[in-house]
Amino acid sequence: MQRTNYGNPAPATSPPLHHPVPQHVSTVPQLRSPPPPAPQHQTSGYGNPYQQQGPQGGGGAFGAYGGFMADPTAQMGFQVGQTALKHGTEYVEQNFNRYVNFSALKHYFNVSNSYVVNKLFLVLFPWRHKPWSRKQTIGPSGQEGWFLPPRDDLNSPDMYIPLMALVTYILLSTMMAGLQGAFNPELLGYTATYAFFVVGIEILLLKFGCYLLSISNDSQLLDLVAYSGYKFVGVIATILVSEISNGGKGTGGWIGWTIFSYTFLANALFLLRSLKYVLLPENSNDERGTMQTVARSQKSRRTQFLFLYSYPLQLLFMWILTRI
Repeated sequence: MQRTNYGNPAPATSPPLHHPVPQHVSTVPQLRSPPPPAPQHQTSGYGNPYQQQGPQGGGGAFGAYGGFMADPTAQMGFQVGQTALKHGTEYVEQNFNRYVNFSALKHYFNVSNSYVVNKLFLVLFPWRHKPWSRKQTIGPSGQEGWFLPPRDDLNSPDMYIPLMALVTYILLSTMMAGLQGAFNPELLGYTATYAFFVVGIEILLLKFGCYLLSISNDSQLLDLVAYSGYKFVGVIATILVSEISNGGKGTGGWIGWTIFSYTFLANALFLLRSLKYVLLPENSNDERGTMQTVARSQKSRRTQFLFLYSYPLQLLFMWILTRI
């Protein structure tokens, strides 16, 4: 009788594994943004008040802003703004016209490119220029003695060149200080204040002299302000040429003094010839001859005052401005 071996049983073979095969292929839908809703035409009288309506009547390139511009509230706001701006401008003109005549001030900025170039050449090279008298014409109201604007008369004073020369002087002085390693942002304000102070003192001296000599006309103050700014053209030329010639060592040395002497003499002659028609006006319109007698009695003193202003005072002011 054979004994069964329970210790080492025969290896049993396991049945093969069968994976389930799907009978119906299912695809996972891709997640995409939903399409924008199609515009729905409102058929009922009760719609969504917050629903954005499409442009009607051809909005054009402005799109939704066209409806805003057509809004009655926006139009009323624009009208209120235009009215406020108009009244504000009238208020400013009425108050500032007490001190500055803007209509007369526009005359001094009526310049052209050819005038600016020729005027700069005249300020730097006035030796052979003739004549120095200003051109006159008939005014818009038919009055005589109406001076032509600067663009039509080279001898007419302007404020464009003095203003641009003043700004250029401030920037140039600051740039020179920066090239020498001494730049400071406060230098801009200091230079501007110093330049305005010099011009203010000059105008006060001129007005005081005109008051003592009984010289007055309608455009005297604006003429004096314009003529007092032409010195900056010579000052700028002195600083530039001296810095280039001296290799950045400033306006000192014999080269700097030579250039300064030339620009000072040119500016003095320019002022002496130009201010003759402001400080020495001819009063030949008086039929009684009273103004003629007063002009002759004070002509020598006015000539002396004009000489003192054109030479000693200009020498002092230009020397101060070139040494700042």
